[in-house]
Amino acid sequence: MIGSSFVAGWIAQIVFWALVLLGVGSGELGIRGAAIFVTVWLAAYIGLPFVSFGSLFLTPSVAVLDVVLVFVIFKGDVRLS
Repeated sequence: MIGSSFVAGWIAQIVFWALVLLGVGSGELGIRGAAIFVTVWLAAYIGLPFVSFGSLFLTPSVAVLDVVLVFVIFKGDVRLS
């Protein structure tokens, strides 16, 4: 059964990869910076399931990476209104 946490996890993953591509494409995030973010994502994706209840922290860790990417790429918070 698909729940809201499952959907939120997929949204966080999609936004992460979109932000990495947007950052590299716009020149705001270099190849080295993108490699660092992808390495941290890979470490969380591979390493957290080995920690007790670590798989519960994968979505929040990707969400934190998304927030940091927004700050790096857009030089601050994104205004919604």
